[in-house]
Amino acid sequence: MGAGWASGGLGALNLQRLTGIGYGMVFSPLGGFLGGFALMLACYWLLRRMLPGTVNAVFRHGQVVSAAYVSLAHGANDTQNAMGVITAALLAGGFIPEFEVPLWVIVGSAFFMALGTSVGGWRVIRTLGMRLVKLQPVQGFSAEVSAATTISAATLLGIPISTTHVISTAIMGVGATRRLSAVRWGVAGHIVAAWVFTFPGAAAIAAAAYGFLTMILGR
Repeated sequence: MGAGWASGGLGALNLQRLTGIGYGMVFSPLGGFLGGFALMLACYWLLRRMLPGTVNAVFRHGQVVSAAYVSLAHGANDTQNAMGVITAALLAGGFIPEFEVPLWVIVGSAFFMALGTSVGGWRVIRTLGMRLVKLQPVQGFSAEVSAATTISAATLLGIPISTTHVISTAIMGVGATRRLSAVRWGVAGHIVAAWVFTFPGAAAIAAAAYGFLTMILGR
């Protein structure tokens, strides 16, 4: 958006489409929070007669399934974002004749998304799994199912959203069912502040990069 605005002005932006994406960015975290809260309450009611040790043992295995569900939803949405940008750049540069995603872009995007998560994602994982709310298996299962369902719904609607935003609020929703103080709201506030500054920051950097390259290349 920043590069497009810098190159063609406000008229170069599809404001209607951007509005839809904006709604998705606002309402998807809300959906994650409410879904996690509701699903966790349902689990508390359904499992109220089971011993905590038994519940944890069952949902420790259940989290394998819910984690796979999140992985699928993450790939179906976030990876498509990368593929769309790369394909648009290839089309703009004249490297491909039409907007059709090449196979190497699909494979490369999936590979590097997985590589980035496995290599560089541990600090984020630690923050969400330990610092934001101390999760038990049943709570992790509820948060993952809620987040993955919200992300999948956005994908079916063609709306690009952030997996991290949704899973973060789903964890907050799950933690809030115990008591409000179970969520470390100071950590949550830092996460939300990062979200707010990410969007204008990315747009500003893209606009600056476009201006710099235009100056260097003389176009």
